[in-house]
Amino acid sequence: MNQITKKRVFVAGHRGMVGSAIVRQLEVRDDVELITRTSSELDLTNQAAVDAFFAQDNIDEVYLAAAKVGGIHANNTYPAEFIYQNLMIESNIIHAAHSNDVQHLLFLGSSCIYPKFAEQPMTEKALLTGILEETNEPYAIAKIAGIKLCESYNRQYGRDYRSVMPTNLYGLNDNFHPQNSHVIPAIMRRFHEAKLNGDKEVVVWGTGTPMREFLYVDDMAAASIHVMELDAETYEANTEPMLSHINVGTGVDCTIREMAETMAKVTGFEGVIVFDTTKPDGTPRKLMDVSRLTALGWTYTTSLEQGINITYNWFVKNVGKHRAGSL
Repeated sequence: MNQITKKRVFVAGHRGMVGSAIVRQLEVRDDVELITRTSSELDLTNQAAVDAFFAQDNIDEVYLAAAKVGGIHANNTYPAEFIYQNLMIESNIIHAAHSNDVQHLLFLGSSCIYPKFAEQPMTEKALLTGILEETNEPYAIAKIAGIKLCESYNRQYGRDYRSVMPTNLYGLNDNFHPQNSHVIPAIMRRFHEAKLNGDKEVVVWGTGTPMREFLYVDDMAAASIHVMELDAETYEANTEPMLSHINVGTGVDCTIREMAETMAKVTGFEGVIVFDTTKPDGTPRKLMDVSRLTALGWTYTTSLEQGINITYNWFVKNVGKHRAGSL
């Protein structure tokens, strides 16, 4: 029998929510040899270390899922860390990949690259057409730079570096920190602790009226692999050299209030949901136009309630075993 030739695939950020989901899907493949490094093994903000890693490890493909991420509070509190660390990580990996003749790379961005008041749903063409949301502008600027890094290496050196822009993600291995997490894990933890403590109400930031689109992380991983493995002719026919990124989402949104009500149902919280209107809402609406991805043959499979159910079961087993004071 012929031995299967395995491609050596480096997943940067394999312990994060998206990276770990990509790993779960790639590790069952017979044609993939996974390469991972923890932050203690490889500091992705260190250019010399990243160069040495690529020079030694003969990488064939890269999924660039490593990033410093957080919610509104974290972005507002640590803007310098968000722009610096993300710029360094993506610059080091993309340049080292090119320098060591890695032809295939997928960069994972964020829907926050789009203007605060972009026409809804947001198409890929909305990029760089208006001002960004103030609360996460440094992070967004870094992610826009990542797209342009990929496009620039493609244009100048003929590389095949692609970019996908996910909507709001949630799922296994998310960050459930009470202040520095995104909206679904933050609210999930809040509802869980309220149920354990017998609280009669849960406070949610903002008015509850902003519209958000949410995508379960295993769907994001599947979409990432799908886009990475498209043949070059198909990818190029559906993108443009200087507008090459692809939106990844469901194309369906809901209000924060509706999401909170779904969270209460899933977690079993029976009290009152109170909205703190003194806290920021962020962007009024963020819905992705996913027609480009649909044309490329991929659509999501996990509904919001299904995804929250799966995530909450994981959370209870891995994070929320104890009461709030000892979490």
